[in-house]
Amino acid sequence: LDMVVVVHLADFDLGWNTQVVLKITQKFAHHIISGRLIIIHAPEQYYPPLKGLKRNYNDEDDRVTFRSKQNVDYAFLMNFCANLSDYYLMLEDDVQCSHSFLSAIRKVLASKEGSYWVTLEFSKLGYIGKLYHGSDLPRLAHFLLMFYQEMPCDWLLNHFRGLLTQKDVIRFKPSLFQHIGYYSSFRGTENRLKDDDFEEDFFDIPDNPPAHIYTNLKVFENYNPTKAYSNSEEYFWGKSPSAGDYFTIVFTKTVNISRIQVVTGLVERQNDVLNAGILEIGKHQTVTLSGQDCSHYVQLGEFQKGRYDQKGLDTAAGNEVQCVRIRITKSQNDWLIIRTINIWSKHS
Repeated sequence: LDMVVVVHLADFDLGWNTQVVLKITQKFAHHIISGRLIIIHAPEQYYPPLKGLKRNYNDEDDRVTFRSKQNVDYAFLMNFCANLSDYYLMLEDDVQCSHSFLSAIRKVLASKEGSYWVTLEFSKLGYIGKLYHGSDLPRLAHFLLMFYQEMPCDWLLNHFRGLLTQKDVIRFKPSLFQHIGYYSSFRGTENRLKDDDFEEDFFDIPDNPPAHIYTNLKVFENYNPTKAYSNSEEYFWGKSPSAGDYFTIVFTKTVNISRIQVVTGLVERQNDVLNAGILEIGKHQTVTLSGQDCSHYVQLGEFQKGRYDQKGLDTAAGNEVQCVRIRITKSQNDWLIIRTINIWSKHS
């Protein structure tokens, strides 16, 4: 099976659970029979104490009970899912999915093959759209149970990622999942949180194939070059670039590219854009004193207003590419922020 959906009915009201099960079985009988949909429930007696817990962050008692139970709900769900699949995607019941979310996630996983990660994020909201290795689920479930009363689930998930030495958030845009509910499970309070990076009709996602980054631009503090190419929220920041300076991506394997997008500057630092530059693709990889490079480059185009975005590279121009290079063609006094470099590759 490509995907199995597991629904945890976590309410302690057995009558309500029975009604929900009947509705689900009537509507999705075929999916249940085929093993694509599984419904589970953990009895109340299996839960640890949910009353009289520590009031960390000065939360009210009922909020502490709510978020602590939620941690245990997810722990039971993760523990059940541990041996079902290679990967586990965390969702809620009031979520809208992008039309191509499964294909997009598959493509990201292909691009991440061989690299270390704990959590891949496909939404910026709470614990929606978080992807884990199935093999990590037993210890993640144990972690949530161990600290269930300490803090909300999304905070614990961030701690878990850090403990397993994934320092930076790896989040992909556009987001593949959107929160569509209007009311929280807690007290029925209003909850209109929206992910403004969500695109329902988004059919492709940049995968940024594994690569090494080289530049002769002077780096400001820890805004290092890899941050422009990573899927984190951070960026590269270099001091005043001069004509001839470069920012080069050298792929670990030959890549067939369909699209390249580079965005410079920030809303709050609009002067730190690339005023004059070109984008080139290279072949014939060589070893240099500074690392690696390509000996032959072809210019694809120029930056316009600090941006470069070219689609339709499926032709010969985008095939068997080994390097992508940004080259500054005119010196500027303002510094340079490279916010994102997105590359879409074709997988055979």
